[in-house]
Amino acid sequence: MNSKLSALTLLGLTLVNPVRAAVVSDFENLALAPNSYWAGTTDPSVPLYTPNPGGFNSGLATFSNQMTDWDGFTSWSGWAYSNMTDSVTPGYENQYSVYTGQAQGGNNFGLAYVTGDSARIDFSGTVRADGFYLTNTTYAVLSMLSGDSFAKKFGGTSGNDADWLKLTVTGLNGGAASSSIDFYLADYRFGDNSLDYIVDTWEWLDLSPLGEIDAMQFAMSSSDSGLFGMNTPGYFAMDNLTVTAVPLPAAVWFMASGLLALRGFGRGRARKNAVID
Repeated sequence: MNSKLSALTLLGLTLVNPVRAAVVSDFENLALAPNSYWAGTTDPSVPLYTPNPGGFNSGLATFSNQMTDWDGFTSWSGWAYSNMTDSVTPGYENQYSVYTGQAQGGNNFGLAYVTGDSARIDFSGTVRADGFYLTNTTYAVLSMLSGDSFAKKFGGTSGNDADWLKLTVTGLNGGAASSSIDFYLADYRFGDNSLDYIVDTWEWLDLSPLGEIDAMQFAMSSSDSGLFGMNTPGYFAMDNLTVTAVPLPAAVWFMASGLLALRGFGRGRARKNAVID
């Protein structure tokens, strides 16, 4: 191959198919005052009782959010972000705190309230998801430990009830599901009650089995459910979601680099002809 053509081809490969580094969504790019949160906004042009679609970005990820104005109060679902760390106050009023008492890294963390298909993450292109850290919120943990006006105490009065709280993460590519991963945020199904647990530390969830994806959908389920869905608070916290952008397919970047090389070669021929004329 012509040496100039070879050099241009190599340059094309470098430009079109660069080395991809992992990108972390750590929520630190999102401004928050101390001991505060963001859980969505409402738009006056959107009718009352209608969800206001919204969201926020961190790293390569866009986190979905919906807030609804009920003409006097608001509710949200999907994703929020927070730096609240009250680990002792029970109840809905403390729904934005993480039970660990701190983010996994930095100050901020993501927070999901999962109802239906409201909790979703979309990526700016195809990625391979390495994983993320997750843990329980204070609201969920204290509800499972002691029960509340909506939900039962996990294990029941005897401690023998086989209760559980599960998160399911489904990878999506072009709208189609790739595969799913389950993670138990609490598990009381053991024959030996001393093995029962509620997650109270940041734990790494490996997402590599999802393969190449462009979005993720989150669902939660619980042993304590009724006619209207889960009684257990459907929350979890996330930090340091790590993904790597997938390079273009080989056929695409070879073609693109070849076109780049031919373009450069053609310009060289034009310059040579101009000199001769």
